[in-house]
Amino acid sequence: MTRTIRIGVLATLYGPFETLGKDGLRGVELAVSEFGGSVAGCPIELFPIGTIGSPDVAEDAAQELIEQKKVDFVVGPLSGNEGLAVRNYASQHQDHVFLNGSSGAQELTIHDVAPNFFNFSLNGIQVVAGVGRYAYNVLGYRKVVTIGEAYFYPYAQVGGFMLEYCRLGGKVLQKYWVPLGTSDFSEVIAAIPHEADAVFVALGGMDAVAFLRQYEQTGNPKPLIGGGITTDQSVLSQGEAAEYLVGMIGGGPTADDNPDPLWHQFVTAYQTQFSDRLNFPSSFALQYYVNAKAGLAALESIGGDLSHGQAKFKAALSTLKLKGPCGLITLDHHRGAISNSFVTVVKKDASGTLYRSMLEISEGVNQTMGMPEKEYLALGRFDQKTPNF
Repeated sequence: MTRTIRIGVLATLYGPFETLGKDGLRGVELAVSEFGGSVAGCPIELFPIGTIGSPDVAEDAAQELIEQKKVDFVVGPLSGNEGLAVRNYASQHQDHVFLNGSSGAQELTIHDVAPNFFNFSLNGIQVVAGVGRYAYNVLGYRKVVTIGEAYFYPYAQVGGFMLEYCRLGGKVLQKYWVPLGTSDFSEVIAAIPHEADAVFVALGGMDAVAFLRQYEQTGNPKPLIGGGITTDQSVLSQGEAAEYLVGMIGGGPTADDNPDPLWHQFVTAYQTQFSDRLNFPSSFALQYYVNAKAGLAALESIGGDLSHGQAKFKAALSTLKLKGPCGLITLDHHRGAISNSFVTVVKKDASGTLYRSMLEISEGVNQTMGMPEKEYLALGRFDQKTPNF
């Protein structure tokens, strides 16, 4: 009798990142559809569980998937802090493979790694590759302030921006950190110093929408630079993103007008399959898709063999070279992604749709942004104060 491959999916289907989580789940469904709903001759069944961005909830959900739902492997979670909790749970259950969703914490696959946790998506440092350089060299900004939610993904984005920007000579005057789910940004906006040339924004989801709306209402003339998801389609497709976002520079793993044929195929499949979608696939749809597809491709290559603690599955994932919609993805020796990242600018097409247009591509970005690993690790774990150039 043919067995069913049971895949657990952790996604933020509640809370401020609900839109992001729903698009991440669409990404997994796209990967399954691409395989015709089966892998290695075995039908696939998905077991999605909604989280809220909390590490405790994500760990409980992972436990439910492994110990109660008896899934074969897990894809997810979405948020930075969630990823660290799930990775730690994975390290205690090494007979199962865990594939990241879109968690972008710096530490995920470089500090305290789990041998059965694999990440085919870019972390928070990698998604801003090129943004600091562009801000300094092209836009001419010499002094900036940053704002982000106080958790690991924004820490990584601010740190990644600073790695390029500050080493070129730029100065970060102040870092502002707000709780996840903040709706009132008036105090932060009022505190931005006059001498700042621009504001680097590492906010996402409804937090980003609230900040951007309030910033526009104040009439503050200082230009904004988007972090990894601030100009993502999870923001641009919400209907509240106004005219002032046109021209905003940002970073991320996607560019909506990417000429790569695989990206066009991915966009077409996304727009065809889902009626309740965003205008273009968000970075969350992409990242969940590539992680799910990596799992399915590896399983197909070994004939679905999950015996002996999934040993063949882990080995296949470790050496997998995945041609994704935004370029080749390989893993480093920590099982972290090496792939492409983009600098983009928000534009509006003839129908009024906002999209991220590619300005630059950084190819083959690794977890240390090209720095020797020893030198990179010496910087410490990025948080509200670190790095401090």
